[in-house]
Formats: sequence, C-alpha cells, structure tokens
Amino acid sequence: MGGALENIKILDLSRVLAGPYCTMILGDLGADIIKVEAPGGSDETRKWGPPFQNGVSAYYLCANRNKKSITLDLKSTEGNQAIRELVRESDVVINNFKTGTMQRLGLDYETLAGINPGIVYCSITGFGETGPYKDMPGYDFIIQAMSGLMSITGDSDSGPQKVGVAITDILTGLYACIGIQGALFERTQSGKGQKLDLSLYDSAVSALVNVGSNYLMAGKKPSALGNQHANIVPYQTFSTKDGEMVIAVGNDHQFKRLCNILGKPDYASDERFRTNPDRVANRKILIPLLQEIFPTESTAYWQEKCQENNIPCGPIQTIDEVADDPQLNARDMFLDADHPTAGDIRMVGSPLKLSRTPVNIRHHPPDAGEHTDAILQQLGRTQSNIRR
Repeated sequence: MGGALENIKILDLSRVLAGPYCTMILGDLGADIIKVEAPGGSDETRKWGPPFQNGVSAYYLCANRNKKSITLDLKSTEGNQAIRELVRESDVVINNFKTGTMQRLGLDYETLAGINPGIVYCSITGFGETGPYKDMPGYDFIIQAMSGLMSITGDSDSGPQKVGVAITDILTGLYACIGIQGALFERTQSGKGQKLDLSLYDSAVSALVNVGSNYLMAGKKPSALGNQHANIVPYQTFSTKDGEMVIAVGNDHQFKRLCNILGKPDYASDERFRTNPDRVANRKILIPLLQEIFPTESTAYWQEKCQENNIPCGPIQTIDEVADDPQLNARDMFLDADHPTAGDIRMVGSPLKLSRTPVNIRHHPPDAGEHTDAILQQLGRTQSNIRR
C-alpha cells in the first residue's frame, strides 16, 4: 500500500525552511513533490554551512527528502508556461516569495485557479499578505524577537534569548501542512480549491499559548523565567551531583511523592507549598530548598527514584547523546540514505507512525535540477526544447 497522500501532486516553489519542511512532511506521507528552483539551484540552504558533505549542505538535506527537482526561469516565457502546465495537473502549489512576487510573475492564486479551479494555493510570508507589515521581509530570528517569544526565553541574567532552532519556520511549516490537508479534505466535498495565507508572525504568536493567555486574562506582562514554568511549580531544571535534570511536577500528588523521595515529607503539608497555586506564589522560597537536596546524589539516582514514583523527569541530553538514545533508535528516528553527490547520509526520521500507510523515504534530497529533463519530457517537451 502507498502512503496516506499517494496520488496528491504538489508543486513546491518554496525555499529555506518553512515551506520545504511542510512539503517534506507531505512527501513523507506519500505525496508527489516537485521542487522548483531557478537554474543552478536557488534554495539558499544549498550554500548554508558548514558542514558540507561532498559539497552538499547538511542544512539543505534536513528538509528536502522525498522530492524531485526541476529548475526553471520563472521570468522566461518558457519557464512560466511550464509552471502553468504543471499547475494544471497538480493539487497544491506552495510558495514563500515576498508579498506581490507571485502576482508579478503572473502566478497568483486567481490566475492559477483559472487554470485549475481545484488548486490549493499556500502562501507563506513573514507577516502575511494583509496588514501594515505585509511588505516587510520576515526571518525567523526577527519574528522570534517581535512575537514575544524571546522576551519570555532566557532569564534575568541572560536577557532575551532565541530558541536554538528556527522554531517559527518549523511552526509555520506545520501549520501549512495542517491547512493544506484541511483544504484538500474540504475539496472532496466542494470540488473547489482555495488560498491559504500563512505568516511566521501569526504562527509565532499562536505559540505563546498559556503565557499569552495569562496576559490576556490578567493584563500582567510576563517575565523571562529561564527553565521555570509560569504556571506550575516545581517544573524546571535542578543541578545534581554530576549534571542537570528536569523535574516536571504536574499535580499535588506528584509533589507529595517528590517530597517523600527527597526526605522532606513535611514540605507537602506546609501551607506555603500544599497546592500548586501556593507553590507558584512561594516559588522563591521553595526552589532554593529543593536545590539544596538534589546535588547530594547523581542524575541517574534521582532519575531512578522519580521513575519508581511516577514523577516526570529527564536528564538534559546533548545532541550526541540524543543520536545514541536507544528509544529514538528503536523508533527509527535516525535513518541512513544514499545520495548521488553526498554519498552515504544520515537524516532525522519522521515522527509520524501510521499503521497501514507508513512513512517511506522514497527519494533522496535532490540535486538542483536533477529531474528537469524527465519532468519536462512528461509535459511533451523534446530534448531540443529542453536544451534551449
């Protein structure tokens, strides 16, 4: 059996991360993805590094498997016409050009919907296609700063900090993936396509979740709490004899069990700490008391004790430890593949585990234009046409 999205055809005019990450997920699910770039390859991540392997960027490899690659000059009559022909037989078009670029190319939603009324057209921009910021360029770091995410990341000593990956790109890619599948499902009932207008800014603000809700409800500006939680205590990192770990106490019963293994059962009945609201109000008293105890034993010791008592916990692992983690390897979260230029490559796998239509890695991340001839021949172009 093929993938869950087998027979869905997607024309991917996006580059860098949000769009390619979205289409990679859809490709993992079985969709047929054609990645479109300018001649020579215009996805900037092809040149982002090091590291490179035989000239191929690790950054590019992380978001472009299960795709075919075609290179076209969209400003030329021939290239633009080829895109229109591909749209006619596609289900989805996705792009992340600046607002107005697709209109200038004559590839806006209204034009393409005239060619294929069932097309699902997904636009990803920094700030969206409407509003006063619509023409501003948007990059993840800028969006993290403007959205409030950086203001609540870090602590009073560090100042505002960004997340260690381009999290707003990833979030927007996921939202795009959800929106596209929703539009495809609705199309099965209406027979009509539609346009999706997604922005990194909107996606980042949606990720404020409880912290955003706290402000909207109470009107109090949140501060950066480092590794502490705004609404739950104790829910943070603690230093042990040989490292650091996270303790995530989600309710009063778990707190009582934690107090028992720490040898401080009286803390659970102390009126300052008895309930979670009490602990939030008195975190500056409670946390130093707990932090005095954890350095008396190793991370492994506390990990074992917490697990025995069903208290959520985990060590802070480095990336090399993550790559060797037996749970992740048992779940096929690291995969080996062969690339025609890079050679043997190792990739992070998919978290999607479907029982009947499992994710399958069918294509390596393609070299720029690797499938141009084959795709254009399918459109009826001769070799002389393709060379010209």
